[in-house]
Amino acid sequence: MPSSAQKLHHWILFLGGGIALVVSIGVLMTKPVEAVNPLSLPDPKQNFGENTKGRQTAVFAGGCFWGVEAVFRHTAGVLSAVSGYAGGSIANPTYEQVSSGATGHAEAVQVVYDPAKISYGQLLKIYFAVAHDPTQLNYQGPDHGTQYRSAIFTTNEEQARMARAYIAQLQAAKVYPQPIVTEVYPLPVFYPAEDYHQNYLALHPNQPYIVYNDQPKLERLRTQFPALYR
Repeated sequence: MPSSAQKLHHWILFLGGGIALVVSIGVLMTKPVEAVNPLSLPDPKQNFGENTKGRQTAVFAGGCFWGVEAVFRHTAGVLSAVSGYAGGSIANPTYEQVSSGATGHAEAVQVVYDPAKISYGQLLKIYFAVAHDPTQLNYQGPDHGTQYRSAIFTTNEEQARMARAYIAQLQAAKVYPQPIVTEVYPLPVFYPAEDYHQNYLALHPNQPYIVYNDQPKLERLRTQFPALYR
């Protein structure tokens, strides 16, 4: 499958070739990057969504969209999660174009949710706790490039205010050993990714990349946010 080969290519660029490639991949596969325990993450002091009616949309970027999408697909109150591209200058980009790192787009996930069942603050907490590592600048795990940056694309002023406030709150609490590098800016437009990227984890649960990078995220969601896991 094209996407599998391309993801493997990212690993090769990151690790190098030859024997070192095999050894290093083994280390990464057996030791996936751990997210911060959400028990150490405070709830947002400022929240948004409890009194909002109707469907709401949030867009998050945090590395390869396969894992981020899977996390939110398994979050109660989320109506849909779609992998795609945001933040760049090219209209209707392809996966190959975005993977080049030259478009300015990030792999992102559009989350449509019911604010009567889950708040934007809860989505933020899941995003920072289990969906990705917000201290990695322009990469996540084995994937390197600005297309894998940590970013929150806001759809209204309330989201922007809350996202920035929560980042400041986490920084002040020194939750992470390194500074948070997550960018926050208005969503210009969201472009859905190709069909073969959608629901990728469920369709390819045994693919090595999924097993070692994304399945652990779902397990952390299940064990650390049991009331919100479905």
